Amino acid sequence: MATTPRRPRSSPTGETRYEPPSADPSGTESAPGLAGEGFEPPPGSPEPPDAKEPEGLPFAAPDIDPELQNMKQQLETLIFSRAAPFAAAARAEQAGDLAGAALITGVGIGPAHRDFESIGPAGPGAPVLNVYVTEKVSMDAVKAMIVDSYGFSALSADTRPINVIHTGPIDAYAHRHRERPAPCGISVGHFKITAGTLGALARGRSGERANKLLILSNNHVLANSNAAAVGDNIIQPGSADRGVNPADRIAILEKWAAINFSAGAANFVDCATAWCWPNLVRKEFIYRDGTNWAYFGVGSTPTTAVMNMPVGKSGRTTQLTNGRVIDVNASINVNYGAAGVANFRDQITIKGNNMTFSQGGDSGSLIWTWDSRRLPVGLLFAGGGDFTFANKINHVLDALDINLVT
Repeated sequence: MATTPRRPRSSPTGETRYEPPSADPSGTESAPGLAGEGFEPPPGSPEPPDAKEPEGLPFAAPDIDPELQNMKQQLETLIFSRAAPFAAAARAEQAGDLAGAALITGVGIGPAHRDFESIGPAGPGAPVLNVYVTEKVSMDAVKAMIVDSYGFSALSADTRPINVIHTGPIDAYAHRHRERPAPCGISVGHFKITAGTLGALARGRSGERANKLLILSNNHVLANSNAAAVGDNIIQPGSADRGVNPADRIAILEKWAAINFSAGAANFVDCATAWCWPNLVRKEFIYRDGTNWAYFGVGSTPTTAVMNMPVGKSGRTTQLTNGRVIDVNASINVNYGAAGVANFRDQITIKGNNMTFSQGGDSGSLIWTWDSRRLPVGLLFAGGGDFTFANKINHVLDALDINLVT
């Protein structure tokens, strides 16, 4: 069982204080992200370290001829005024029958560069229309779609090349954005990995670690599957979500339970902690409420997983999901790619309730009971098919000698 949380050393007024890893990386004074019993995100974000002014564009607005700007605006109006093709595109994409105007998802202006076919009389690098499409099609085909579907004859001339930019369907990257203070359930990672999930906040149970506010996630998210060093930068969002080291640093690697890849070895946890700046994180969990971000808290007392227990999680990839425990003593082999295969015992198995409970990038998510108490149950670390696997939370807390901050 987890021990009773120990309170960190307090100021004479009784206000909770956490010792940061070093000077505030933002380089500016800002309201702390975690103070007292609760907080709301500040109205703005501190400037990241080493922030730079964006480099100049390859061409300035005055270099773009007014006719091109007018064409872009007209085409933008035509595309965005036709709601039906976008709704149809979503349905057709699933059915594999996407065609015509539904292929076109956006328009812009950029330097001519697409396989040389977009280079016109003005030469390479000159501004042309960017047309964003969901499938790979030729420039002539896209121009024909625009002319036929929108009646936009201005592009019929051979002297008007375009850049065709294949993006696939453009989705909102929920839980993959940069946010300060960073909530639980959002993209995070060691600067050398792709991205995982900020699982929860914690503190050490004794000594100096009791005054350190810590991020809890997996070893393979924060410690690069053992291949990291204490003090390495942890960035939010992770590098796969365009996080930049060191500009997006919110913590430094502090401790991890090593994964033993030897044949026959028994592992029970894949977990690590990173020492974070208190004003750059928050203990609430993020989820999407319609078009807005919303936040919720979890309970402070860990509980034991039991068969058929309803559980939930908020993670970087599949966001807020729920499922049911179907095994509380699973032994599995987990493939860590180049690092090797590791054996895990005494794990929790979860299956989603008519939904995918987790996918790659959700690693590190805290799992909690799907009820009003939301009691911590496990730490998500692996998956296969429709099944998700989690370390038992008490094994995690004991291995890292921490208590959750919830």
